[in-house]
Amino acid sequence: MKTFVAGLWLTVATTGAAFAEDLKLAVTTSFHNSGLAEVLLPAIKDDTGFDVQLLVVGTGQAIRLGEAGDVDAILVHSRAAEEAFVDAGHGTHRREIMYNDFVLIGPAEDPAGIKAATSASDALARISDAGAAFISRGDDSGTHKAEKQLWAAADLTPAADWYREAGAGMGAALNIAAGMQAYILSDRASWLNFGNKGDLALLFAGDPVLFNQYAFLPVNPENHPHVNAKGAQVLESWLISDRARELIDGYQINGETLFTFNATPAAR
Repeated sequence: MKTFVAGLWLTVATTGAAFAEDLKLAVTTSFHNSGLAEVLLPAIKDDTGFDVQLLVVGTGQAIRLGEAGDVDAILVHSRAAEEAFVDAGHGTHRREIMYNDFVLIGPAEDPAGIKAATSASDALARISDAGAAFISRGDDSGTHKAEKQLWAAADLTPAADWYREAGAGMGAALNIAAGMQAYILSDRASWLNFGNKGDLALLFAGDPVLFNQYAFLPVNPENHPHVNAKGAQVLESWLISDRARELIDGYQINGETLFTFNATPAAR
């Protein structure tokens, strides 16, 4: 299994044509941080022969890579951006694969009192009213997009004196929150797999607006004839298979399930 960060990806991509059995997939940092890739990729290799090379970025960057034809497909979690990607002709279709949820993490002592919140909007209002430190991903990721929508739905504008943008992936942002004893929005899978929890705790979850869907979008070969469209089709078929369902639904940390399989017919 090969995982490339952005700086290394360009080196690989310019060394010549990809191997016939290679497939380039841009995925979110939250998906990668969950550890699920380490379970799925070896099984994909065994079952299909494809060596899936991951480029781990935020959803916004993954979409831009797909638009440029730098990857064969993307696996992201921001429905509005995904639908715009397909509507603009950059992707052939959008296929839902699995979901989890977003959760609000913060200092175990909970200075803003969000444990008692009745909704996500109420939780954010309590953080705002308390002026409690809040770390935002600030990286145009799916999590960042969701966070901005939540603030807007709460009719709140975060203030610079307590609101910090990390401009980083989920793991790095959680590390900053742990160091600053700050609140943060995380996907549940990344939180469960995060090793440096310190005094942080999961304080609020369960509002339906925190639903977090992941979808697979093949890059349109009509725009980029060089992309491995057949490989993307094989991978998509695998991702909606019973084998994928078994691995996704069976992936747990400390007895907690991180993702739920919910593959659906492709929306074209």
